[in-house]
Amino acid sequence: MDIYGIIGNPLGHSFSKQYFTEKFEREGVQGAVYEKFPLDDISQLPGLIATNPGLKGLNVTIPYKQQVIPYLDSLDDGAREIGAVNCISLRDGKLTGHNTDADGFRASLLEFLGDERPDALVLGTGGAAKAVNYVLDTLGIGHISVSRSKAPGTLTYGELDGSVMAAHMLIVNTSPVGTFPDVNSSPAIPYDLLTPAHRLFDLVYNPAETAFMREGAARGARTVNGFRMLIGQAEKAWEIWNR
Repeated sequence: MDIYGIIGNPLGHSFSKQYFTEKFEREGVQGAVYEKFPLDDISQLPGLIATNPGLKGLNVTIPYKQQVIPYLDSLDDGAREIGAVNCISLRDGKLTGHNTDADGFRASLLEFLGDERPDALVLGTGGAAKAVNYVLDTLGIGHISVSRSKAPGTLTYGELDGSVMAAHMLIVNTSPVGTFPDVNSSPAIPYDLLTPAHRLFDLVYNPAETAFMREGAARGARTVNGFRMLIGQAEKAWEIWNR
């Protein structure tokens, strides 16, 4: 039995098990299962692998996309440059880290923006933000990170004034704020400064319309959630696992 799965904490919001289970049934994939593996601490990863010798691949989600790196034998070029891992392939006892978030985000963002290339605010500074920043760099889109605490090269939410909001028409939420079951929460940006020219991309996909998206749509902004990104990164992971 080939075993695939996802590690993170919590995993209640994740659609990955449902997605891959339906994919296996739809495509007639035999002898494969996909499981959720909630870990209280990333140090539990070696034990998980030791007790599941059939493991072929893992997805990695919050909060372990950076913490997992010391437990891997190698990184592919993209994951090394990004500095975060959301996909692990297991071959001959060796663990290799990959980043398919970048693939999924790039495809979904280009579909969302069309020919537009507005400067961006990236909400959050975790592993997902690293993949987003990498993609924005490759597309030549200027961007600045927004964090709850002050750090070099970042803005705090309190610094998002009229001039900043007017200069950044794309806002990407990479934080988990608003994820099920906390569906009424949203990042603390000044929503009253949004306009129909703004574009809001929420990496959260559960719920399908987040409070962040609702606030933007109420002011005429175009919005999109992270579901297409989820599909893109999942399909890329499947390709990596089956090379």
